[in-house]
Amino acid sequence: MPEKPLVIIYDGDCPFCTAYVTLVRLRETVGAVELVNARSDDARVATLLAERVDLNEGMAVLWQGRRHVGAEAVHLLALLSGQGGGLNRLQRRLFRNPRAARRIYPWLVRGRRLWLRLAGRRPIAAEKNSQRRE
Repeated sequence: MPEKPLVIIYDGDCPFCTAYVTLVRLRETVGAVELVNARSDDARVATLLAERVDLNEGMAVLWQGRRHVGAEAVHLLALLSGQGGGLNRLQRRLFRNPRAARRIYPWLVRGRRLWLRLAGRRPIAAEKNSQRRE
């Protein structure tokens, strides 16, 4: 039976989030990787939101039956990512230490939040709630 893919649920409308998930080189080390836009109608997104996971505060990684969110998610991705590419090596160096990941990640979330506000985008849950009412 094939291994389930590593699933990354991220804000596909955020250019920084999109750049990050395409930057990390995971396929060479973990095999299949599935990228899921947190603004999509994917059932896994709905499950996370129903479980009160705030996808505005961090991406989620589903791997080997466990859920990792925020700094824990980028820490895991840093540990799993391959060696290639200068930017990939930089993210590995920044996030492979869990304490450093916990210190840096909130700043990335703040930057994302600022960009969304400047771009006129709504938070993920607010966008989903307004789509349900329409």
